[in-house]
Amino acid sequence: MNLFADLLASTKGAAVASPTVETGPRIQKGRRGVEIKSAREIDTMRKASRIVATVLREILELAAPGMSTGDLDRHAEKRIREMGATPSFKGYHGFPASICASINNEVVHGIPNSKRVIQAGDLVKIDTGAYFDGYHGDSCVSLCVGEGATEEALTLCRVAQESLMQGLRQIKAGNTLLDIAGAVQDHVEAHGFAVVEDYTGHGVGRNLHEEPSVFNFRTRDLPNMKLRPGMTLAVEPILNAGSKACRTLKDRWTVVTVDGSWSAQWEHTIAVTSDGCEILTDRDF
Repeated sequence: MNLFADLLASTKGAAVASPTVETGPRIQKGRRGVEIKSAREIDTMRKASRIVATVLREILELAAPGMSTGDLDRHAEKRIREMGATPSFKGYHGFPASICASINNEVVHGIPNSKRVIQAGDLVKIDTGAYFDGYHGDSCVSLCVGEGATEEALTLCRVAQESLMQGLRQIKAGNTLLDIAGAVQDHVEAHGFAVVEDYTGHGVGRNLHEEPSVFNFRTRDLPNMKLRPGMTLAVEPILNAGSKACRTLKDRWTVVTVDGSWSAQWEHTIAVTSDGCEILTDRDF
């Protein structure tokens, strides 16, 4: 999950405002700075992330035409609680559900609804988190449901996942946040898509959102921080088939593309190591 709308303004000392229809939800950055996690803390995050990965793996198998996003939300909350965790998203800054479920031109923060029925060919983004023993895991998947997806939708979904993995390949002690951002941006733009710049990845741990911000595009507006072993990050490329421009609907959560083009997102929680990273929310287990 990512609520870092208007992050550049907030990091330059601008006042943090209440959510508005124009700009979308904002949150204040944490004041702890970047936290380096101990082996014990990372082990706990590994357990929280395994719960997230399990739920997303089940949803990838469960999602089908005719189901509602409300059905998927109920499944996610039930399974998160059965595994001894609590949903990270539910109640977070007032968000009413355990998953974000965003369809087609919805970019992020879609609110699940029993009346929102998934159609064959839809591109669905499911983002969820679990809070276990004091620590969070956070991950998102995109999927084209059933038959009938367009070639553009299938390619958009694939490139989003590939761009995440390109970014993760840059993660190791001594590399920088800019290395991640550049790898993501280059892969997205090489395929003719646009990186959404209004939302970024983030640190994750005791808080769902921590420093640092993990950009998906090159920028000089924030320091280019070096990566260190023990940093835990949520890396989450978000890309649109058309323009990068987004707007927030009147529910003050759901973000959509301005031009109506479709959007895709993939996210993993990772721990930085000396020679790479461990994908804590890896679903291959």
